[in-house]
Amino acid sequence: MGIYDKKSLTELLVWNTYPGRGIIVGMTPDGENAVAAYFIMGRSVNSRNRIFVKKDGAVFTEPFDPSKVVDPSLIIYAALRQFKNHLIVTNGDQTDTVRDGFLEGKGFAESLTGREFEPDGPNFTPRISAVLNFEPRNFNYEMSILKSADEAGSACARYHFAYPGIPGLGHFLHTYVCDGNPLPAFQGEPERVAMEDDFDAWCDTLWNSLDANNKISLYVVSVNVKNGRSKDRLYNKNV
Repeated sequence: MGIYDKKSLTELLVWNTYPGRGIIVGMTPDGENAVAAYFIMGRSVNSRNRIFVKKDGAVFTEPFDPSKVVDPSLIIYAALRQFKNHLIVTNGDQTDTVRDGFLEGKGFAESLTGREFEPDGPNFTPRISAVLNFEPRNFNYEMSILKSADEAGSACARYHFAYPGIPGLGHFLHTYVCDGNPLPAFQGEPERVAMEDDFDAWCDTLWNSLDANNKISLYVVSVNVKNGRSKDRLYNKNV
């Protein structure tokens, strides 16, 4: 496979029972729309007891059954927020960290310098984040993963990626390589994936490619890079 080839989401996901939480950002082949997707999966009762909810222009994780919540600290957060011409999506409360950094005049990577991987050893779940930047005649996006530098969680390794918006190309970043005990953290650069013009078909393909036992929720938004008009799809296994 060539270094500039693109994989389909089905190709990457149907064999993988547990990629964990995932972010996909890219541009449709016609060059008209930027797309961002975020999904969550779970193995424990606490993790599976969640839904996505839209409130005040943001997307939050919330308990499906509040009586079953054991520890909300790492599972309840704002997953997606808009700030001026930026759309922020992350797998934790660092969504607010990035938003607050922008308020202080910091860039995306600088905003995350005070954060690190989640304190859930021995997995030490990586914090994955992305920001879509809608600049005049220049859509681009950035992605970040903060993960443990060793099996002891003694230090944080920080990786930042910046991409131009290229029609038909997206990048996929997820927390784990696959299932395991402990869970193996994602390795390397975000995976190159093929985007599609048919928004609804692409959303359904993504949702249906996630493992039926472990998937929990998915949110996808498409934003026209010229006029800012948007459309979205939200999927919850718990309904």
